[in-house]
Amino acid sequence: MSRARVARRIAQAAAYGGGGIGLVGGAAVGLLLTEVALARRTVGGSDAVPPRADGRYGSAFAQLPYQRPGEPPLVLGFLGDSTAAGQGVHRARETPGALLASGLAAVAERPVRLINVANPGAQSDDLTRQVTQLLDGDGDGTPGEEVPAPDVCVIMIGANDVTRRMPPAKSVRFLSDAVRRLREAGSEVIVGTCPDLGSVEPVYQPLRWVARRLSRQLAAAQTIGVVGVGGRTVSLGDLLGPEFESRPREMFGPDNYHPSAEGYATAAMAMLPTLCAALGLWPEEDRPDARRGEGVLPVAQAAAEAAGEGGTEVAAAAGTLSGPRGRWALLMRRRRRRLPGGEPVGVETAAPAEP
Repeated sequence: MSRARVARRIAQAAAYGGGGIGLVGGAAVGLLLTEVALARRTVGGSDAVPPRADGRYGSAFAQLPYQRPGEPPLVLGFLGDSTAAGQGVHRARETPGALLASGLAAVAERPVRLINVANPGAQSDDLTRQVTQLLDGDGDGTPGEEVPAPDVCVIMIGANDVTRRMPPAKSVRFLSDAVRRLREAGSEVIVGTCPDLGSVEPVYQPLRWVARRLSRQLAAAQTIGVVGVGGRTVSLGDLLGPEFESRPREMFGPDNYHPSAEGYATAAMAMLPTLCAALGLWPEEDRPDARRGEGVLPVAQAAAEAAGEGGTEVAAAAGTLSGPRGRWALLMRRRRRRLPGGEPVGVETAAPAEP
């Protein structure tokens, strides 16, 4: 069965409340569980608390000659699991939230306020709580304060759904519901789809093949669900897979599971163009180019192609109607935007909230 067809079935099951679809046979599942148990002993994970990066970035842009009187900072919300939280690095500026906040501030020439409610170890069912925390204004430790919804939100989720065997339709349903709530609140939403778990170094065959297959199937289904409720996705799997496999000592952190500072920077560079485009900040001439394989496709086909080529953006195609093959989507292979080097411009990192 093609990846597009599998992704479409998962997304349909999510839409209609199905529990899940068997993607691999019983024997493969048994083998997968055995290999996972062995891999966990090697990988181990990390219990370290990710550095807190909440705060204001690009404060220099609030001063002359950039100052625009009465214009508030852009607000960037971050949700998801340990990768969204930045687990595996020790400095706040190395987390994906800080990297994207700094990059967005540089492109917009405007301060950016980062609020990160991601939870290490989270699965997609935790997004319900995270969205509530973010929209209720207590994401930065100020319970009950009424704040506007973020201008844009980034969600990175999916790896724990695969390793802990959450039914993919259930995973997609929770993610789609979270994106829908954020869109209804007025936020643009970008989802970094499920990473390639086959790139984790201590994971060997045949688990590596199964993990890669399940990761990509979930990533494609996530794209269909997210695009259907008005969000955008960026594929991280194939982008990170080859680079992480070829340079594991540089791209993975000390626990051999979470990305290193360079690994997070690679992911952030892939997501920044879509983040800026969602806010209307990307160059107008960056339009679909057929020579790069960009254009309007049935959403399931676009999702399948994106899952196989990292850094690919998929969004709802404007002005198109659903056809015999379902919704239509715009597939873009945006050029990476290099992130500001060194210390983020004018960063004012908030102190951790009291427990």
